Amino acid sequence: MLHIFVDADACPVKQEIYRVAERHGLQVTLVSNAWMRVPPEPWIGLEMVAEGPDAADDWIAKHVQPHDIVVTADIPLADRCLKKGARVLGTTGKPFTEDNIGPAVATRDLLSELREAGVMAGGPPPMQKRDRSRFLHQLDEMIHAILREHPPEHL
Repeated sequence: MLHIFVDADACPVKQEIYRVAERHGLQVTLVSNAWMRVPPEPWIGLEMVAEGPDAADDWIAKHVQPHDIVVTADIPLADRCLKKGARVLGTTGKPFTEDNIGPAVATRDLLSELREAGVMAGGPPPMQKRDRSRFLHQLDEMIHAILREHPPEHL
């Protein structure tokens, strides 16, 4: 069965994920370093992992299967999940693919070096309404594409 894994600690689109997953009858697992409130639905699970910078990433990368969906803004995690055959969607609705992950990793590394050198500061801009709309559209499109390629009896 198609499953959505969420890198949940800083995910701003959890409510959107719940709406789409419920409409399609999908399982959702939020992976976090800390307890968080989740809707009391049997198809939503919370997996708490140990503290540490990569504990949630490691858990997701270990459990994700081909044709699952991972929602994350973490580019190295996106790369790991793509290599396992999963689909990956950024929290602003930008899909990570085999074609764009290399440049995304390179850009991330460059920006990290610039921040460490004090040349620039700050992180990504705040979520906008259009980002949420794009996310909803892309998540729905991603689910439909997987189901077209791999009907439920084959997942």
